[in-house]
Amino acid sequence: MELRTPLCELLGIDLPILCAGMGFLAGPELAAAVSGAGGLGVLGNGSAGPEFVRHQVARTRELTERPIGVNLIVQADEPGDADYLCEQIRLAAECGANHIVLFWGEAAPFVASVRESGQGKVLIQVGSVPEAEAAAEAGVDAIIAQGVEAGGHVRGTESVWDLLPATIAAVAPIPVLASGGIGNGEGLARALSLGAQGVSLGTRFVASEEADAHPEYKQRIVAAKAAETVYTQLFDRGWPDAPHRVLRNRVFDEWEEAGSPATGARPGEGEPIGRQARPGEEPRDWIRYSVGSALASFDGDVEDAPLWAGESVEVVDDIRSAGEIVRSLAAEAEAIFSAAG
Repeated sequence: MELRTPLCELLGIDLPILCAGMGFLAGPELAAAVSGAGGLGVLGNGSAGPEFVRHQVARTRELTERPIGVNLIVQADEPGDADYLCEQIRLAAECGANHIVLFWGEAAPFVASVRESGQGKVLIQVGSVPEAEAAAEAGVDAIIAQGVEAGGHVRGTESVWDLLPATIAAVAPIPVLASGGIGNGEGLARALSLGAQGVSLGTRFVASEEADAHPEYKQRIVAAKAAETVYTQLFDRGWPDAPHRVLRNRVFDEWEEAGSPATGARPGEGEPIGRQARPGEEPRDWIRYSVGSALASFDGDVEDAPLWAGESVEVVDDIRSAGEIVRSLAAEAEAIFSAAG
């Protein structure tokens, strides 16, 4: 079986491996390293402002000439949100991003903005077949099927191994990638064998040298097992009603021991857990139960922070350069295909 899929030609990459745009964890160094190794590095952006987009893309362009992507959260709840996000898409393309990866919202309002930029493809991560079908109807170039095993914010409610084949059948011939619970070459090979044209990995790349994650956060991922992840809505300050998967830690245990009280009645609600500087900004207080990631700049205890991680922690046992991770995933998958004849 060929490791190089039609998706590679579509995106201008050598290997069907994407780094998920994990907020501020996926900065220029990580994205450039993944792209430089032949995959597609995707910058985390979420809903950051124009200056942040401009800086991050420009910095990544200094590090690599290979294709790169930018991730955008496209939940549009207020009037004007969609227009703002369309401007973000156009800005990312103008600054040198090749592709846009959408998440947590409908694709339809944003596909035209990617097309108008004159370059690049639009991908969207979905968690169900109906969501995939709506994205296909909107004209996206590729779809990422996210299973419930994924870390961070989770759109999927069923296993990626059930969602993947159903999505492929529903939206063919649009390329479909797999996401959730995949962290080694065996997972890559399994996804491709089921008809996926690539994979999008988050947790495996958090445990990389280039990820802007706190060292203790990386070590927790390396040491953890899948059973130590929890699917919850605990960290909802700043993004309510958005299920997510994290590593069980002290703040989760304290909340559970208190009887799992609702928002507004949780232990330590409203208290700062430390201070952190997002890229290009001054340090500021991080309030308990807020969304956000424990970055290298975090001055606090990671046991109080959300440690986004998927069930793929089961197969993540070291911290390596992102380029080495990409190459080892590919080599492992190729060895599996060769052994199978």
